[in-house]
Amino acid sequence: MKIKMQLLLLASFLLAAPPFLRARAQQQKDYLSAVEADKIRDAESVNERIKLFLNFADDRLKKFQYELEHPSSNRHGDMLNSLLNAYVGCVDDAADLIQLGLEKQDNIRQGIDLMTSRTKDFLVVLEKLSTDGPERDLYKDNLDDAIEGTRDAMNDAEKAKKKLRRRPSAGRIDS
Repeated sequence: MKIKMQLLLLASFLLAAPPFLRARAQQQKDYLSAVEADKIRDAESVNERIKLFLNFADDRLKKFQYELEHPSSNRHGDMLNSLLNAYVGCVDDAADLIQLGLEKQDNIRQGIDLMTSRTKDFLVVLEKLSTDGPERDLYKDNLDDAIEGTRDAMNDAEKAKKKLRRRPSAGRIDS
């Protein structure tokens, strides 16, 4: 009887384990390397996380440009689209952090300013690729999504900047 109870308990643990393992595996974004995910997780502030995501987005965009100039012999189109999707994922995550920071009333001015300036730079590159990028047919849909996502992130950052200007400071005392 005792052995049956132990086997039943063991079986229940084995059946319960996969959802926990799956949940842990899903925490890492599929477009981030393990090292990058660790850097995000270890960042001390929301501003640092925003900066990291924007740096990773910049990295993906540079890799995209490199891939255009030096096409790989196999799966070139897949590589281009994957890099654009990863770029958009990083920009979206940075924008999500800004929204989260606003909700929590964190001091994210630095992150907002960085988002505003970096997305302007990103848009210049993306729009140039849209007009005269080589092999546009391979990645046009994802490029359009990247441009739209970057514009949305830039507009969200501008709105966040305005919200911060209207928000009264925490230590202010009205007399």
